[in-house]
Amino acid sequence: MKFVGVTSCPTGIAHTYMAAEGLEQAARAAGHTIEVETQGSAGFDKLSPETIAAADAVIFAVGVPVRERARFAGKPTVDTDVKKAISDGPGLIAQAVALAEEEAANPTAAKAGSTPPAGGLVTKVDQGASVGNRIRQWLMTGVSYMIPFVAAGGILIALGFMLAQLFGGKNGAIVVTQMYSLTGPPDPNPTNIVNVVTDFNAADGMHWAALLFLVGAASFSFLVPILSGFIAFAIADRPGLAPGIVGGFIASTIGAGFLGGIATGFIAGFVALWISRWKVPKGLRGVMPVVVIPLLSVFITGGLIIVVLGRPIKAVSDGLASWLNGLTGTNLILLGVILGLMMAFDMGGPVNKVAYTFATTGLAAAAVATSGTNLQIMAAVMAAGMTPPLGLALATTIRRHLFSEAERENGQAAWLLGASFITEGAIPFAAADPLRVIPACMLGSGLTGGLVMLFGNTLRAPHGGIWVTPLIGNPLLYLLAIAIGTVVTAAAVIALKAAGPGPVKTELDAAGLAEVVV
Repeated sequence: MKFVGVTSCPTGIAHTYMAAEGLEQAARAAGHTIEVETQGSAGFDKLSPETIAAADAVIFAVGVPVRERARFAGKPTVDTDVKKAISDGPGLIAQAVALAEEEAANPTAAKAGSTPPAGGLVTKVDQGASVGNRIRQWLMTGVSYMIPFVAAGGILIALGFMLAQLFGGKNGAIVVTQMYSLTGPPDPNPTNIVNVVTDFNAADGMHWAALLFLVGAASFSFLVPILSGFIAFAIADRPGLAPGIVGGFIASTIGAGFLGGIATGFIAGFVALWISRWKVPKGLRGVMPVVVIPLLSVFITGGLIIVVLGRPIKAVSDGLASWLNGLTGTNLILLGVILGLMMAFDMGGPVNKVAYTFATTGLAAAAVATSGTNLQIMAAVMAAGMTPPLGLALATTIRRHLFSEAERENGQAAWLLGASFITEGAIPFAAADPLRVIPACMLGSGLTGGLVMLFGNTLRAPHGGIWVTPLIGNPLLYLLAIAIGTVVTAAAVIALKAAGPGPVKTELDAAGLAEVVV
């Protein structure tokens, strides 16, 4: 049979492509063909109308609504979560086969799935979910849209500091943050502040360092507004964007930080949703979305955060920052362990994203610092996120007989995924054997997070894995912490699997065509 599929996840990065690979491998093993459209963060190449028309069934393995779903109307459809394609590709192919056979036997039967209108911005919100799940999905939507700003801003700032230290010496990073600006300079200008817009000198390395830093800092300045805006968007759709972004900007300006951004996101979303449901005369309906809703929702959200909520949230945010900066010794190591455990608990899921967001928003606050607890937190989170796939890659290399053929193939890819800080590379193993794989990964990641804090490593880049090693403080000790966590993860996985029901053994079936577990 011929199938087509669409895969997508909230961030549009790892899960999207791993799911596509899972479907392709499962279809090939079952003797079918499938073409998958990966709707990732970098856009997507549409399946041709001819390919869709020739398909016997469609598989949607998505964490956000399918873009331009109307193209697939009329086809038998398997609709599932993106993680299902990673953990159970063969099962989804079997469902597609069954639907296609049912359609062939009864062409007038109703097709599965719905066809909502096509759209651009999407959320990961299931309106039929429980209240707790919807709150999590609202937050995840905000985090998902914030991540590109984090990655771009953080890496640009880190590269700027690298150049600053190269051309300006030990104090180059401090000079870049204090002596270069996009406005001014003031009059008089006793400290000789340079306006990069009007006085950029391409022959001066420090000017290039300042350019990288200022562009990165501009990207970082959007973190809280985007987080807030897309939480509100997840709640109220487009009417939530304006009050959410404005509220987030105010929260950031008054120093309420990401806690203020979360608060304004929820306030803006529910205020905009409430106003959009007003019953108004027909003559006012046309101006509601362009005048009334944004006007009232922006004013209410902004007024509440300035007059009522801003000061208490700022006090909490300042207290959290003070507590973090006051951590030393055992307390700091314990924080590293906790963050490491969170990174490995669900490998890209909500708990993992909470730890990552905590680190990246702290990194934004530390953008003008040269050291500090926030930079150590970022280092611990990235190292702990690298060890699960690296540990499983090592385990599949040294004890191959404990893993299935598919897991051994995934293990080869996990080397690169882990080295690049893509924790999701461990998901296929965790999905197949969660009770043994997840505890082993948490053990290794917790140890790595604690060691990074013990070694005093710092990191300015919010992503990149080993490829941003030059941006890490004490890089050799950092790599040692990752290596120790990798070995511990691998040893724990091997020990738990060996102590279980027995190693996974495979042999060819009677026809000699496929491996089966025995």
